[in-house]
Amino acid sequence: MAESTKGGKQKKLKGNFVYGLDIGTRSIVGTVGYPEKDGFVVVSQKVKEHETRAMIDGQIHDIAAVGETIRYVTDELEKEVGEKLKSVCIAAAGRVLRTVNTHVDMEFDEEKTITREDIFALDSLGIEKSYENFVQENNTDLIFYCVGYTVMRYQLNHYPMMNLENHKARSISADLIATFLPDEVVDGLYKAVEMAGLEVANLTLEPIAAMEVAIPANYRMLNIALIDVGAGTSDISITRGGSIVAYGMLPIAGDMLTEEIAMHCLVDFATAEQIKRGIGETKEVQYKDIMGLDQKISRQEVLDTLTGSVQQLAQQAADKIRELNGDKPVSAVFVVGGGGKIAGYTDAVADALGIARERCALRGEEVMQKIRFLQKDVVKDSLLVTPVGICLNFYQQSNNFIFVTFNGSRIKLYDNSRLAVVDAAMGAGFSNEDLFPKRGDELLFTFNGKAKTVRGQLGESCRITVNGKNADINTPIHSNDVINVTPSTKGETGSMLLERLTDLKESIRIRVGNDRVSLPKFATVNGRLETAGYEIKAGDVVEILPYYTVQQIAEVMDVTPDEQTEIRINHEVSDLSGKVYDNFILEFGIKQDSLTDAQDEETEVDGESWDTSGDAKAQIAAIRKRQSGQAEDIENQAEENEDKDGQTPDDKPEDAESQQVQTPDVGQEGAESQQERIPDDKPEDTESQQEQTPDGGPVELNVIINGRNYIFKGKSEYVYVDAFDYIDLDLSKPQGKFVETLLNGRKAQYMEKLNDGDVLSIGWKD
Repeated sequence: MAESTKGGKQKKLKGNFVYGLDIGTRSIVGTVGYPEKDGFVVVSQKVKEHETRAMIDGQIHDIAAVGETIRYVTDELEKEVGEKLKSVCIAAAGRVLRTVNTHVDMEFDEEKTITREDIFALDSLGIEKSYENFVQENNTDLIFYCVGYTVMRYQLNHYPMMNLENHKARSISADLIATFLPDEVVDGLYKAVEMAGLEVANLTLEPIAAMEVAIPANYRMLNIALIDVGAGTSDISITRGGSIVAYGMLPIAGDMLTEEIAMHCLVDFATAEQIKRGIGETKEVQYKDIMGLDQKISRQEVLDTLTGSVQQLAQQAADKIRELNGDKPVSAVFVVGGGGKIAGYTDAVADALGIARERCALRGEEVMQKIRFLQKDVVKDSLLVTPVGICLNFYQQSNNFIFVTFNGSRIKLYDNSRLAVVDAAMGAGFSNEDLFPKRGDELLFTFNGKAKTVRGQLGESCRITVNGKNADINTPIHSNDVINVTPSTKGETGSMLLERLTDLKESIRIRVGNDRVSLPKFATVNGRLETAGYEIKAGDVVEILPYYTVQQIAEVMDVTPDEQTEIRINHEVSDLSGKVYDNFILEFGIKQDSLTDAQDEETEVDGESWDTSGDAKAQIAAIRKRQSGQAEDIENQAEENEDKDGQTPDDKPEDAESQQVQTPDVGQEGAESQQERIPDDKPEDTESQQEQTPDGGPVELNVIINGRNYIFKGKSEYVYVDAFDYIDLDLSKPQGKFVETLLNGRKAQYMEKLNDGDVLSIGWKD
């Protein structure tokens, strides 16, 4: 038998044959045939009884023995049909049968013509929903599998419809009944078939299979019960309103009668079975008891011996029928199977139900009018109903199990025609977390007094192959596929640098004198100052400082306040530990009580007296340069004046007597590249001005700064600090730890007098 196709289409079989096995408690019946218009052709049928009690009450007890019997039957059939049989349809019976009734709907975006694929999808959706409901209600430790289903009714746009195919609809619905058996029943059947070298093509329930033959669709409008009395179980199904509405199963059947005969005649089970069958053909049966003595028993004696057991068997069947039929008797009862052939059984069932005896009867040849047997001398009796029904059910539904290999282990999966790798992983108990990338541990720390979490990184996804080819969790799988899944990995722990904190990216903007300065924020970790490149660790306590201390600002600006320096924050006196926040004003000055006659010089800046001796000169020079404004502003103003007057005016004090005469521009090579800057600070007190030239006019100096020539002009005398007016050195953006000032190769004082030809070196140093 060839493999079945997916999508709900009819299966195509090799040689057009279907192979069905009725694995019963007493015997195994194998049937090979093919469908024809309005019927079915049985090409060959073989029967083999179990040599031991390998099965009891429909449950396999000796898997190997059953497998050997299946292999024998299969070999005999292969000789008959001349082809190798690879797969087989089977039916299950069992002592614990559960059923679930389910309603399912399928909506479409727009009206469409319903196809067989749509109907199959609707049925599959109903099976899945039934299984989900059953799992939720299962209060036992047993694992159950769906072994069959029957659609009770269809609806087209919410109206009843017997056949949905080819109708147009926006929605279709189905009410179905699904049956479930424990894993031990199903697993035993599959293993026995596998040991015989076969694969299961379809699995159904025995009463469903019997119903395919015993009660045709045109009879199902009636309220009829079907009893399939086998050796170990009595399987019951009920029809009403055009469909099967209930299933049931009893763990007693023909074997109970055989055991009664064995005890009465003092024989083994096999001999008792021969006696039971013999009374159906003759009035007297001869046998040997366990003592080896020849014995004989009449048919009537056997029936009298079995009267109590037959009544018990019939009563339990009648009670189950009432239970399944809403506590009401059915209109008629059809009986099939070998166990139901015992004389008096059908009459006892009718009496127990309270219906006429003629409405409870064995069904054999009467229901197999469309079954054609190619073998000669075949008796169409009740024993053949279920084996043929198993073959016919193959064309009605596909609710079987498949086997796949998952990471080296062979597992069984219920085939809903849409199986994927993820279903196999779940069936194998593979951790769901190992299917998807795992995120690394979180980084937890405290930021500005609040807990902060940084998520870990995602790891790599799992690696999947199906039959050696790359796949993913949604890749479809089929019977005997080999699936390998390498678990996903865990990502790195969450991480963060200080510089990534939002607050740290903001700046503190302050004013130092007349200059606006933007300073990056600092952060402390566990009380220690850390750089922006610090990697935060779990448990760290991080705080962003919203201020700078005066000491920190002084270091950034290369200013060295001393004991004579007066510090003011927002015009209030402070010290080096004072905190300067965003938009604060910081000022450096000289304490009034530190001015003495021993001071070298005084110069007035913005109305305050500043000490220009010693280290304070560096402070004053830097601050004086800032407070006077940027050099670009002066240069731009000079260019505007030149445009108006044709010349660059000097800085002229308001006192006319102190006005200086401008010296003509010196024609010097490269003069166009020289920076001619006008000093931005002129003391108003003429008495504090330095000595002028003999004619009272300003002088010009040719000075080399950092290797370039500059012309100083507009003043009568120049000091070292004037050089800052001619170079572009932004003290608000430190490029080193301090500014080195050299004059002719030696360290210079900021207020040291300059001469023509002096060589200056000014720059940042570490």
